[in-house]
Amino acid sequence: MRTNFITDIDPNETLDIAARPVPLLQRLYANSALRRLLVVVVLGAAWQIYGTWLNNPLLVPTLTDTMRAFVTDMGSGIIPQKVMISMRILLTGYVLGILVAAILTGLAATSLMGNSLLETLTAMLNPLPAIALLPLALLWFGLGEGSLVFVLLHSVTWVVAMNTHSGFQSVSQTLRMVGHNYGLNPISYVLKILVPAAFPSILSGLKIGWAFAWRTLVAAELVFGASSGKGGLGWYIFENKNELEIANVFAGLLTVIFIGLIIDSLVFRQIETRTLRRWGMQAH
Repeated sequence: MRTNFITDIDPNETLDIAARPVPLLQRLYANSALRRLLVVVVLGAAWQIYGTWLNNPLLVPTLTDTMRAFVTDMGSGIIPQKVMISMRILLTGYVLGILVAAILTGLAATSLMGNSLLETLTAMLNPLPAIALLPLALLWFGLGEGSLVFVLLHSVTWVVAMNTHSGFQSVSQTLRMVGHNYGLNPISYVLKILVPAAFPSILSGLKIGWAFAWRTLVAAELVFGASSGKGGLGWYIFENKNELEIANVFAGLLTVIFIGLIIDSLVFRQIETRTLRRWGMQAH
């Protein structure tokens, strides 16, 4: 016996619900940039309240004191000069680390010996803190920028290589067979099959490598700056700490935070929007 189901939903009512405008607060909440701005505002307010309550600028200056020191040193050109020094060294080490990681993971994806080489090197060198290599780097490369680039190369290479290698290993056998059936050479196989399929892991490795590079650079510049009398943001922080200019120390830390937010918004999020989200590999 056939049963007929009759719905009482009015099509006009359904169209009216679909056309109903979304409330303003809901639209604002759906904007990720505004949500991130709200988090920053809340954290800034908490910092200001705590600094005012503590009333000890040698421990925690208020946000207003820190911003005053930041604006002063920005206007005098001190912070921009330190940022340029740090960014030049950072980008050099970061790019070199990515290139070395790309070569190692490419070899690992196309040969068994390359795979064993990468797995052995990451097991040996990845647990080794990059800053622990700075004394050796100073002996090998002297007090120049080469020492900083060397430790940055170490800090970036292994995290990018591990994430990329993990992404390559997660690529389905179906896609691998497609590449082999088309007779692609090793370089084309990696670039056209493995890289697009493993791009979420690759991008994650690039973001983590960028964060590791910043940590290593600032820590290394504390030692390098103390040894050579010059340096970037790390030396700026160290120098102001010795002079008990704690507001300037926080201004240096705030500069690192600002750069991180800018790079994340203008570089990594744009890459995510144009690749992962456009390809349906990541939710908005």
